Amino acid sequence: MKNIGILALQGSVEEHRRMLEKLDCRITEVKKPADLAGIDGIILPGGESTTIGKLLNRCSLFAPLKEKIENGLPVWGTCAGMILLAKEIEDEQPHLAVMDIKVKRNAYGSQLDSFSTKEKICEISKQPIELVFIRAPYVSGISGAAKSLLTLNNHIVAVKEKNMLATSFHPELTDDLSIHRYFAEKMI
Repeated sequence: MKNIGILALQGSVEEHRRMLEKLDCRITEVKKPADLAGIDGIILPGGESTTIGKLLNRCSLFAPLKEKIENGLPVWGTCAGMILLAKEIEDEQPHLAVMDIKVKRNAYGSQLDSFSTKEKICEISKQPIELVFIRAPYVSGISGAAKSLLTLNNHIVAVKEKNMLATSFHPELTDDLSIHRYFAEKMI
């Protein structure tokens, strides 16, 4: 049974837990460096990226998490998690800076501009899956080994690079297990 960590400092932790439990994964809430031991992969959930970035430092998780990811720990960032992974953030300093992407925060507007749609992500699912965007970022540039998995209205909203996956939407807010299953079965 795979042990998947969820960065549990702020954000949609319980929603990801619910999805992973349906896949019979073991779950570790990552709140301190010792929690990184023994996990097979980690999800960086949606929430508020600036707050999570500050909490990574306050909880002494920043350096050990960055090192684990750079050494191949599979990681999936959703929404704020995508921002945490990016090497560049428009008009801001990056956080973990491990993924060859540039992101634009709150690219789709305010909470009132939230929306959902259905799209097929060929590498992940043969069927269209629901995508929920809440104050979502998008990828405004990719380089190196980063590869777009989905473009929506000329903006990259899902990307993969080696052991890293990032989505600007929230699959944990739907009933569709496709992306969680992809992460647990294909990336780990």
